[in-house]
Amino acid sequence: MDFSFTKDQELIRKSIKEFFEKECPKDKVRELKEDKKGYDPKMWKKMVKLGYTGLVIPEEYGGTEGEFWDILIFMEEMGRNIVPTPYFPTVVFCAMPILEFGTEAQKKKILPKIAEKGEIWAYAQIEESSEQDASGITMSAAMSGEDYTLNGSKLFVSYANVANQLLVVARTAEAENPEEGLTVFIVDAGAEGVVCDVIPTTARDMRCELRFDNVKVPRDNILGEPGKGWAVVDYIQQHAAVLKAAEMSGGAHAVLNITVKYAKERKQFDKPIGSFQAIQHRLVDMLTEVEELQYLVYKAAWRINSGSPSRRLNSIAKAKANGVYHRVCYHGIVMHGAIGWTEEMDIGLYHLRTRSMEFDAGNTDYHNDLIASELEKSEPEFLTLFA
Repeated sequence: MDFSFTKDQELIRKSIKEFFEKECPKDKVRELKEDKKGYDPKMWKKMVKLGYTGLVIPEEYGGTEGEFWDILIFMEEMGRNIVPTPYFPTVVFCAMPILEFGTEAQKKKILPKIAEKGEIWAYAQIEESSEQDASGITMSAAMSGEDYTLNGSKLFVSYANVANQLLVVARTAEAENPEEGLTVFIVDAGAEGVVCDVIPTTARDMRCELRFDNVKVPRDNILGEPGKGWAVVDYIQQHAAVLKAAEMSGGAHAVLNITVKYAKERKQFDKPIGSFQAIQHRLVDMLTEVEELQYLVYKAAWRINSGSPSRRLNSIAKAKANGVYHRVCYHGIVMHGAIGWTEEMDIGLYHLRTRSMEFDAGNTDYHNDLIASELEKSEPEFLTLFA
């Protein structure tokens, strides 16, 4: 298992890092918190021009045909700089499953618009119950002639306020198994009957409520097979979990570096606070957690990149990220003192995002359940020693 990156990938990382440092300093992050769009269209256009939106999209559809490692690098650096952008919902939540499950006609029509033109997409799954498994999806989609009619609402849909298109999960049939009877629809965000409202959040990270009132969707706009949409949802959750964990890992690394720098500069009793053993021990604990998280993320990503994904590893990485990112931010803020809780300090900007990111691609409870389910299916490793 080799986690090393190629020279080309190291160059990609370097260019992404330099791009974000130049285009999105922390003052820009603060400025975008007050922006109604929640992102910088000029920076988005530059990202598109540099090929970032097409990292894992094949050349025939306008992309650069990179590996899963490439998009992992991008997410890690985006998290390191806490960049407000619709990249994750557009590329990870939508472009990747379209590439995997879309018809040839759908891929030729949609993917070049994302890779070359920067069309923005949003993914709508979560509903009022906030359940992240199939039982939480109750929004209805009924056949009406040659079209489907969607009715219901979705919550916490990232960047739906600026999206051109939506991926919407709805129930087209009732079944004893909640994973059956689900269908994923491609919906025009400007279609009649679609209403979008931004939900106020402390991070102001453009989480939206979408309401669908008799929204007509052509049968050709189904992604995958009708009634078998859970396969699409599961694919999204598995891949997005690792990439969101990578973003959180990048953020945790940045917070650790910010805290170490502050511990060297801040003085008490004419000494840097970093010289005190209590601070040193806390920093070592933070370093250990950050390194553990990065290892788990890389291990899960390596399995995906090599064509042998592990559901258990994917969930372990996301569950770990949910806890580590919050704890590292919390302890870093404590070492900053009271001022660390304010948005005046960069570390406060990272902390604001920890809770919302926890629910992206599955919260801790959801992934703990998946881990338990996978363990039930597998033989304990220690038994193989006596086989």
